[in-house]
Amino acid sequence: MTELATMEFHPRPQGGEAKPWAFPAPERGTLDNGLTVLRCHRPGQQVVAVEVVLDAPLDAEPEGIDGVATIMARAFSEGTDKHSAEEFAAELERCGATLDAHADHPGVRLSLEVPASRLAKALGLVADALRAPAFADSETERLVRNRLDEIPHELANPSRRAAKELAKELFPASARMSRPRQGTEETVARIDSAAVRGFYEKHVRPATATAVVVGDLTGVDLDALLADTLGAWTGSQARPRPVPAVVADDTGRVVVVDRPGAVQTQLLIGRIGPDRHDRVWPAQVLGTYCLGGTLTSRLDRVLREEKGYTYGVRAFGQVLRSAPDGSGAAMLAISGSVDTPHTGPALDDLWTVLRTLAAEGLTDEERDVAVQNLVGVAPLKYETAAAVASTLADQVEQHLPDHYQADLYRQLAATGTVEATAAVVNAFPVDRLVTVLVGDAAQIKAPVEALGIGEVTVVTAE
Repeated sequence: MTELATMEFHPRPQGGEAKPWAFPAPERGTLDNGLTVLRCHRPGQQVVAVEVVLDAPLDAEPEGIDGVATIMARAFSEGTDKHSAEEFAAELERCGATLDAHADHPGVRLSLEVPASRLAKALGLVADALRAPAFADSETERLVRNRLDEIPHELANPSRRAAKELAKELFPASARMSRPRQGTEETVARIDSAAVRGFYEKHVRPATATAVVVGDLTGVDLDALLADTLGAWTGSQARPRPVPAVVADDTGRVVVVDRPGAVQTQLLIGRIGPDRHDRVWPAQVLGTYCLGGTLTSRLDRVLREEKGYTYGVRAFGQVLRSAPDGSGAAMLAISGSVDTPHTGPALDDLWTVLRTLAAEGLTDEERDVAVQNLVGVAPLKYETAAAVASTLADQVEQHLPDHYQADLYRQLAATGTVEATAAVVNAFPVDRLVTVLVGDAAQIKAPVEALGIGEVTVVTAE
């Protein structure tokens, strides 16, 4: 009879003691050319992330050529005085690097990710793009054509169309925020290489820019590397640019963007509220998360789980722009989609959730779950260098101190249920919300009018 072999098991690994975590604090410095530098050493992060923040906001675009900041941002990777567009792309690929750029209300951002071993080469390419971009006629014309091709697709997208209409409704026509970030067909068609270069020469200079470098910098002489690359970028000083105040009209009303035959209605409900400089921001973040930040939020529990109207509804706050004096504004919004026949009932239930919240408040359990989700997952959220660099760059754009994010997590953990309730009720007052519905007006207009949540206007979709 064969004797069975005895198996020996290794001891089961035991969990270690939890280590305290805080959002990493950067070191701040300035190059000789005036460029501000934030660096953050993250051992083990072999893919280094670099964010370059340029003070070239959308409201600085010349009248009639909305979208020129976007075309400029895209043109940075389309050739320099040393490389053609094809050569520049090939050099980036040899570095194993990716370079993206975009324009938004606060300014233009360039985002680089590259293995630490090839940081010097990739930073040199970025420096060339900032120092001497080619802005060739042929490349600019191609970028303009590409952008013109994108616009019809964006207008066909219900969520993008709703966002466009909400901006148009909230802000005065004279404000840049009332118009599409990347321009319209009419304004983009006017952009040429001379316009792009003119915008670049007026607004892009090291003295008003910031570079954020995050990753494993072991063995990297970053001071010398920056001096040889971004430090070679020159430009004039600039006077502080006045930042216009954000003005918005949140009178309660409903706009229906008519899409005959649509089987779903896209909802976007919003108004303007305080940004991160306001002391209410942590409580507002916490309360908004309880309202619609996750699958267990109040909106999802009612509209998705109980009624089956939607796959999900979200509430959020998004900073639009901040000024050096601490003023600014954020978009406070609720977004989702519902099937067409239930548009009226879904909105009725949504308003009931808001009214109940104002009358009864949040529960301690909701507050505790929100804190756990927002604060507890932060170490996972910032595992990559890119996530840390992006948040630091956000703080630069919004004129926040370098320790802001670390402070925010402490404030979230200390915020009570009563504070969170007051903040979210003030953020979403039932009589001061602008509602945009992209859907079949013939089916949804009458049921929405019967709700009495504001005057209903129908506009034609482009």
